[in-house]
Amino acid sequence: MENVSELSVFFPAYNEEGNIEATVRKAIKVLEDLKLQKYEVIIIDDGSRDDTGKIADELAHKNDKIKVIHQQNGGYGCALRAGFNNAKLDWITYTDADGQFDFSEVTKFIEKTAEADIIYSYKIKRNDNFFRVLAAKGWGLALFLFFGLKVWDVDTGFKMVNKKVLEKIPPLVSTRGGMINAELVIKAQRAGFKVARVAVHHYPRLTGQSTGVNPRVVLKSFLDLLKLWWKIR
Repeated sequence: MENVSELSVFFPAYNEEGNIEATVRKAIKVLEDLKLQKYEVIIIDDGSRDDTGKIADELAHKNDKIKVIHQQNGGYGCALRAGFNNAKLDWITYTDADGQFDFSEVTKFIEKTAEADIIYSYKIKRNDNFFRVLAAKGWGLALFLFFGLKVWDVDTGFKMVNKKVLEKIPPLVSTRGGMINAELVIKAQRAGFKVARVAVHHYPRLTGQSTGVNPRVVLKSFLDLLKLWWKIR
């Protein structure tokens, strides 16, 4: 597509041995069909305790467009920061490694790049259990009360951002949980960058287990929220 000629794609992954290969292979097929001048795929193995890292290394060995970053488990925020720091191309997109998003919908994001610097997604229909849906509603309310953030489903793990945004905004600091997604949008808006949104489909997880509603992760997310609010209030 003419608005984007080069694209970095990364997948934060923690214990996704049952999903990572299929997710990456599907993404590669989409990227090839887009006929971009350049693209790269980065897998962030966030200290997985299963064979995620091994499978990622095997994929990289067979395809020089795939790169693997291994790190100690630091949480979702640390994995995203690693992806941003290692992405080399002008536009960056990331999505979860669990296969719950259809990467072919990246074309929706690309279409918005003519009018926005950061594009986030919201789910047409959440395929999550009751507790995850409830947590998402509570999280959205907290972001509105503390930051006046009026973006629905900001924690959805499928986004696209221009590298210039990351170069200009203050460094991202959130670690565990979904606060880093909100932090990215909040800081981008405050820096004057344009934000757009697109609707994406969300599919059931086939294997593995999500850690998003782990009580410790939720608590850490709210601690990150309070730290950011205190810093920029």
